[in-house]
Amino acid sequence: MMKRLAIVVAALSLAACTIPKLPVGLEHVSPAEAGMDPLALSKVDNVILQSIEDGNMPGAVLAVVRGDKIAYLRAYGNRQVVPDTVAMTTNTVFDLASVSKCVGTTLCIMKLIENGELGLEDKVSDYFPDFKPWTAPDSSEQVEITVQDLLTHASGLSPYLNVQALAERYGEPCPDSTMSYIAREVPRNFRPGTDFMYSCLNFITLQNILQKITGERLCDYAQHTIFAPLTLLHTCYLPMESKPELLPIIAPTTVQADGLPFLGVVHDPLARRLNGGNSGNAGVFSDAEDLAVIVAAIIGKGTVNGFELLKPETVELMCKVPQSNNPTIGRALGWDVWSSHSSLKGVRTNYGRTLCHTGYTGPSIVIDLDAELGIILLANRCHPKDDGSLKELRAAVSDIVAGSVIR
Repeated sequence: MMKRLAIVVAALSLAACTIPKLPVGLEHVSPAEAGMDPLALSKVDNVILQSIEDGNMPGAVLAVVRGDKIAYLRAYGNRQVVPDTVAMTTNTVFDLASVSKCVGTTLCIMKLIENGELGLEDKVSDYFPDFKPWTAPDSSEQVEITVQDLLTHASGLSPYLNVQALAERYGEPCPDSTMSYIAREVPRNFRPGTDFMYSCLNFITLQNILQKITGERLCDYAQHTIFAPLTLLHTCYLPMESKPELLPIIAPTTVQADGLPFLGVVHDPLARRLNGGNSGNAGVFSDAEDLAVIVAAIIGKGTVNGFELLKPETVELMCKVPQSNNPTIGRALGWDVWSSHSSLKGVRTNYGRTLCHTGYTGPSIVIDLDAELGIILLANRCHPKDDGSLKELRAAVSDIVAGSVIR
């Protein structure tokens, strides 16, 4: 049955692109030229195809970055199966879900830090005076939540919101009311910096801090500060508003009651319904080659294709687990390193020097800084139904790719 799966292999083909790109992406080389064993690396194909066969996703795109070059780029299966079946291509644009926290919000926040407009120890209440601190349950001790707490998911803010209840209370979208609710009413579950609780609300708060500082929407700031300078032509928030020409190559997500899937609108309910698509926790759309440029910039200590996205010391800061946090938290600034959510990096990457993150809709990024290796796996897990599981696949892909490195 695996032979009946549509697999598109287009590592170097521009013909597969329905929307032309300027010649600004990464150079494509063979695995051998990138210091990787081609036969060992090719084993990743059957693992991905088997996951498709098992019903975990209709299709996927894999990009492997080595240094500042793409060593492997493959498309597998189908981009969509409802309402029609369309084969996956390497230029397919995906809803990145929580990977947006890394390639959107985090990079923007690091730019503000680099420019001296924001500090890791800044209190959230410096920007939102009604943002309540953590209060000890057995005393009157209070501890303010900081920017670092938000970036490392060490704030203690609850993971998510009851979107339906807030929509009924405030209407939708309601970004200002959502931020006010986080500031005043969301529980603070532990003393900041002492424990780990992954929370979309951390990044909604970071979004609002950025907007307070810059006077711009996050989506607009990211576009002219990150995406445009890197000439990422397939990357944006709000594609229906900002890049409608991408709609024919966007992978849809879950099928709705009307029989049609979400297409070109962010899947995450908080981002879509409460924040209208401009959201710190989700909302970026991108493809594998654009993400490869971002990964190469991080591997290159902030510089790619001759453009300095961030200074080397800013990238170094972003990639470190803060010493002031409880070490069991295991989160760098915006990225995972060794938290309980980091299984996607497998066991063959460098333990303390590998960044990673997943997204609910199916995407994931792994960056082994010491090996100068990036693994971008984009999959539409929640199409047509929201029931696929990629946990085992992600770790297996990481182990195969990392294990193929020979120099």
